[in-house]
Amino acid sequence: MTIELDGAQGEGGGQILRTALSLAMCTGQPMRITHIRAKRQNPGLMRQHLTAVQAATQICGAEIDGDFVGSRQLSFKPGTVRGGHYAFSIGTAGSCTLVLQTILPALLFAGQESHIELSGGTHNPMSPPFHFLQRAFLPLLRRMGADVELSLERYGFYPAGGGKLHAQITPAGPLSPLHLPERGERLQAYAECVFSALPMKIAERELAVVKQRLGWSEPQLLLREIDRRQGPGNVLLVTLEHEQVSEVFVGFGEKGVAAESVATKVVKAVRGYLAGNAAVGPFLADQLLLPMALAGGGSFTTTDWSLHAATNAEVIQRFLSVSIRHEKRADGVVQVIVSPM
Repeated sequence: MTIELDGAQGEGGGQILRTALSLAMCTGQPMRITHIRAKRQNPGLMRQHLTAVQAATQICGAEIDGDFVGSRQLSFKPGTVRGGHYAFSIGTAGSCTLVLQTILPALLFAGQESHIELSGGTHNPMSPPFHFLQRAFLPLLRRMGADVELSLERYGFYPAGGGKLHAQITPAGPLSPLHLPERGERLQAYAECVFSALPMKIAERELAVVKQRLGWSEPQLLLREIDRRQGPGNVLLVTLEHEQVSEVFVGFGEKGVAAESVATKVVKAVRGYLAGNAAVGPFLADQLLLPMALAGGGSFTTTDWSLHAATNAEVIQRFLSVSIRHEKRADGVVQVIVSPM
């Protein structure tokens, strides 16, 4: 039976499509989605979404209809997932990481290992940058039993793109439930400003804000200038490593936006996270739902239950016999529990 989805539900963005593609491949269930990205300024499939569709189609030999830029509906009937060597190019600064997250769950259960090469944007707004996946998401996935390695060959900033990353995925059997009630003691904290084809002063000003407002020392402030052919671009990454989980907070330099404004926004997010006792922030919370559902259970505490996460949970529950519940505690922390039906 085909699962019918309304892309205008809840948050109404591309996550509905990506989660549906992932779970259609994992479960073998056909799906049809209408009103794709209905709540976005430019609705329908954009290049990065189409690349995700094409990648999923190639990996499982799906029968498909509606796979073109601007399409607002898509039918997807999956075949058998096949591991192997694949290369996908978005052709714009669209997010490589979101394409990877679409196909990764299915490849974890393929019959052979996979090597994926993705070209496009690696560090751009509105999507998790490469370092977020590498430092925050993948370590938790490995604790669930996954065997995945990531490497960055070239940065791809918005709007030029041109980045490239590689993923090595070795199937390792069923995922195990993961429970994250707390983050544990802090082990390390550092901020790094990566920039290319821009004045160094911009990066220095961003790190100066972090130093002043978080009270960090010079060894915690890292200045990284990369080959100017990978720019222009600028990303500020603040990484907090704790015993149970690492979090990465990100800000991107924008034309006409002061370096101080970029850094202040990142610092605000860091302070908000550190002010409470939750294990993960809202972005990591959203991304943990699908692997936990595939593992048949899990739990975590988070700073916030976003509309994005709620929409993702609704889609997951259309494909899998799991319950995803959340409850805000008296201390403001949100407890999320994924359990079998």
